[in-house]
Amino acid sequence: MDLNRATIIGRLTRDPEVKTTPSGQTVANLSAATNRVWTDKSGVKQEKVEFHNIVIWGKLAEIAGQYLSKGRQVYLEGRLETRDWTGQDGVKKYRTEIVADNMIMLGGNNSGAGKGSFGNDTSVSNDNTDQSSSDSDEIKVEDIPF
Repeated sequence: MDLNRATIIGRLTRDPEVKTTPSGQTVANLSAATNRVWTDKSGVKQEKVEFHNIVIWGKLAEIAGQYLSKGRQVYLEGRLETRDWTGQDGVKKYRTEIVADNMIMLGGNNSGAGKGSFGNDTSVSNDNTDQSSSDSDEIKVEDIPF
């Protein structure tokens, strides 16, 4: 049995970029930062920040584009996927991303204002993980309880 699952809680480093593919699918690209704080053997506090590339498809992408903004804390759950392509310089490039199918918008952004501010946490998810599935399986914006 195999398992490919990624779960993070972090803050968005930029506003989501929402686009529509030629086939009509909505896709959002996000970047989130997570940090780890620990005390080393000598008692000095250390901190390391990791940056994560996230891709969201379908209605969940539309929701992310509408309600998320830079600085907003978000819980994301999905799978890891690595893409490869050849750059203009002829060098093969790779990018590992989290393809999210579940999202919880947490308590607001850093400033407490803006398009992504809510008093309560709000959870939304894609029922399907296949981008080619019918739209009937996806979350409807009207169904979101806020």
